[in-house]
Amino acid sequence: MGQIAGHSDQHDGPAAKLGFRPNQVVLELGWDEDCDDDLRIDIEEVTGTELLDGESGEVADVVLQWWRDDDGDLADALVDATTDLAPGGVVWLLTPKVGRDGAVEASDIADAALTAGLSTTSTVSAAEDWSGTKLVAPKGSARK
Repeated sequence: MGQIAGHSDQHDGPAAKLGFRPNQVVLELGWDEDCDDDLRIDIEEVTGTELLDGESGEVADVVLQWWRDDDGDLADALVDATTDLAPGGVVWLLTPKVGRDGAVEASDIADAALTAGLSTTSTVSAAEDWSGTKLVAPKGSARK
């Protein structure tokens, strides 16, 4: 099993697999009762910080955006997600896996990311019922 640089075998859970690191500030958006609590707890353990909500006003290294197909306009949500994102930050878009209620088409994610000025870099299994799509601002782009 592979390791992420800086992490030991004692912590190779889902948060480490997603690239979370100690001391990162993580803003969580779209939380609801269907979200994966084990993933949320693991992120807090790896970062050593509590997940912040949209009211915090802090600049985040990572935005954790939970999203379901019927949540509204994904492009608008992604634009909002980048508002408090630090330069070089990452948006992890978590959507229900294919075949589950609320699943979002990959093409819809790609279109919304493009509209929001983000690029899709990878999609992984983030939790039992959730896929994670890593979104970043293209290199050299400046958000206004």
